[in-house]
Amino acid sequence: MARIPKETVDQILHLADIVEVVGDFVTLKRKGQNMWACCPFHHEKSPSFSVAPAKGLYKCFGCGKAGGVIQFIMDIEGTSYVEALKYLAKKYGVDIQEEEKTPEEQLIQNDKDSQYIISNWAKDHYHKLLTETDEGQSIGLSYLRQRGLNQQTIKTFELGYSLDQWDDLLKSAEKAGFERKYLEKTGLAIERKDDQGKDTGRRYDRFRGRVMFPIHNISGRVIGFGARTLKANDKSAKYLNSPESDIYHKSDVLYGLYQARQAIRNEEVCYLVEGYLDVLSLHQGDIRNVVASSGTSLTESQIRLIGRYTDNVTVLYDGDAAGIRASLRGIDLILEGGLNVRVVLFPDGDDPDSYIRKVGDQRFKEYLENNSQDFISFKTNLVAKEAAHDPVKKAEAIRDVLQSIAKVPDPIKRQVFLQQTSGTFGIDEQVLITEYNKLVKNASGKAAGGSPPNNNSTTAAKPASASASTRGPQLQPELSPEDEAAMYGATEELFGPPAASSSLADDSEVEPVPDVLQACEREVVRLLLLYAAQPLADDISVAQYLFSQLDETPIRTPIYADMLHLCREEMEQGRWPEVRTFIQHGRGDIRSLVSDLATEKYELSPNWSTHQIYVPRELDQLQQACDNAILRLNKVNVQRELAARLDSLREPLDEETLMETLHAVKLLKQMDDQLGNMLGTVIPRGA
Repeated sequence: MARIPKETVDQILHLADIVEVVGDFVTLKRKGQNMWACCPFHHEKSPSFSVAPAKGLYKCFGCGKAGGVIQFIMDIEGTSYVEALKYLAKKYGVDIQEEEKTPEEQLIQNDKDSQYIISNWAKDHYHKLLTETDEGQSIGLSYLRQRGLNQQTIKTFELGYSLDQWDDLLKSAEKAGFERKYLEKTGLAIERKDDQGKDTGRRYDRFRGRVMFPIHNISGRVIGFGARTLKANDKSAKYLNSPESDIYHKSDVLYGLYQARQAIRNEEVCYLVEGYLDVLSLHQGDIRNVVASSGTSLTESQIRLIGRYTDNVTVLYDGDAAGIRASLRGIDLILEGGLNVRVVLFPDGDDPDSYIRKVGDQRFKEYLENNSQDFISFKTNLVAKEAAHDPVKKAEAIRDVLQSIAKVPDPIKRQVFLQQTSGTFGIDEQVLITEYNKLVKNASGKAAGGSPPNNNSTTAAKPASASASTRGPQLQPELSPEDEAAMYGATEELFGPPAASSSLADDSEVEPVPDVLQACEREVVRLLLLYAAQPLADDISVAQYLFSQLDETPIRTPIYADMLHLCREEMEQGRWPEVRTFIQHGRGDIRSLVSDLATEKYELSPNWSTHQIYVPRELDQLQQACDNAILRLNKVNVQRELAARLDSLREPLDEETLMETLHAVKLLKQMDDQLGNMLGTVIPRGA
C-alpha cells in the first residue's frame, strides 16, 4: 500500500494554519484566546464551535465534533485521510510524492489519473458544445431552458451537450493529444464489432445528440456521465449512463452530492429523489440538500455516503404506485443503516421537478413541510389501504410492515412503530409483538449458519437498552480498509503501530475502573499533555516530575495508560508531548481525548482585570496542581487497597494471614490519613 512520506506529512502539518483552513468554510470571530463560529456540522443559532489556534484544534460543544486540521477536512468534505492531506497539500503548495509503489501499482495509478483527466476534459468539451455551437444552443440549451433551468444552474452542475455525430468526441480528443484507450476505458467511446463479435478496429462516440449530466465524486472530480436523448423518434434508451469503470462505480455515487454536501449538513436532512432534473430543479429552487440515485436501486454504499453528512433522509416520491412499490425495499436498507426516514408523496402524475415548476419554490417548500411523514407510518397506511377487505392480504401486509420495523436499529423507535402499526391495522399490540419476535427469531436462525444475527434480534416486548448501532456524534468518517491502511501508514513513524485501546495499559485488572479513579488519572494526563515542557521547582519540567511520581503507580484506565505511553515515547525521542502532535494521531479515541483535554468551553472575562480583580491562572500554580493530582491519585489507590483488605477480613483466615492483613490495614489507614492531611481533606472525628 503506497503511503505519503512522513517528511511530507510533517511539512503539510507545519504549513497548515487551522484558522485559515476552517475560515474557508465558516466565519470565525475572536473571543479571548480562541476563535468562534456557528458549527458547520449541525444547525445552530448561537456559536458553540471553537478553534484554538495555539493548539491547532477545533471542537464543537454542541455536536461533539473535534480534531485537528486534517480531521476537519475529513469531516467537512467527507473524504479519506489521504484525500484530506492532498487537499491541504494543494492549498499550501506542497508537492506530494507517494512512496513504496511497485511498478504495477504506479501503472494502475497512472491509468486512473488519465481516466480522471480525460473525463474532466470531456466535461469541458460537452459544456462548450452546449454554450458555443449552433446545434448545442438550438437543441441542448433550448431543452434545458424549456425545463426551467437558468444559466447559473447549468454552470454549477457543468451541464453539456454531445453533437449528433458518430465521432465528434473521438476526433476532438485525438486532436487534443489523448490516447484512444482512455476514451474506451471510461466508456466515452465504443469499439465497433463485426457480425462474429470481432473487433473491427473502428470506434465511435457513446453519447450522441444528448444533453450531458456530468457525475462528480465527493471530491468534485468527474467520473462519468448521464445523458438524455432529445430525439422524438429515438429507439434507444431515453437516458444513457457511463458504464462501470476503474473510476466510476454507480453503486458508490449519488448524483448532486458534491454540490449538496454542505447544505445537507446545515439543514440536517437529505432529500432523496430519482432523476437528474429533480436535483437540478430543486437546487435552483433553493433546496440545495438534494441528491438522486439516478434511477438505480439504492445501495448500502450510497446510504453510508448520506450517513457521513446527516442521520435524516426524506424520500420524495412521484404519484406512481408501481414506482413506490418498487422503492420500498431500498428504504428498508436506509432503516437498516440506522438513518431516520421520512416520505413525501406528490399528487398523481407529478414528480419533484414538475411539481416545483407548477407551484413555485415557496409553495413547494410548504408542501414538503406539511406532507412529510415517517416511512413506517407511510408504508403501514399504504399496505393497509391495499389489503383493507382481504384478511389474507392483510396478514401479509402486517408481516411486510413488521419486516421493515425489524430493520430499525433503535429499540425505542421499534416499540413506537409497533404501537402505531397496532392502531392502524386495529390489531392487539401484544399479538404484533409476538409475531415480530417470531420473525426476528427466524431471521436469527438463518443467520446462525453464516454471519451473526444483527442487533435487531432484541425482543420487542422487553424494555430496550441503548442499541449498539444508535448513532451519535462521530469524529471521523467511516474509512475503507485501504484508507485506514494509508492513514496509519502516514502516522506510524510518528507514533509506532496503532495499538488496541487497552494494549498499552496495565492488564493486571480487568474489572471496570471506578469513576473516581478515572477522574484522578484523567487529571494527571491533562496536566502532562497541556504543560509538559513547563518548568517547576529545581529546573524540572512538568512531564519529568509527573513521570517520576508515577513510577510505582499503575494507570488502570486503558485510554489514559495509552496516552501516557505515547507521551513517554515522545520524550524518549527528544520531543515534548504536544497537543498539535497527538491531535493528528491515527486512533480516533486518542484524538477525541486530546480534543476534550485541550479545549475549554469558557474563558476568563477580561472584565475581571479591568476591575482590578486578579484570578490566579493554573499556569501560575502548576506545582500545586501537579502535587494535588498525584496526591489524589495515590489517595484513591490507597483507599481502594484498604477497602479490598477490609473486605478480605470477612473471610476465614489463618492466623499468619490475619496478622499480615491487620498490619497492612493499619499502614494503609496511616497512609490515607497522611495523604488527607497533605491535601487538607481530613475530616476531624466527631465533626
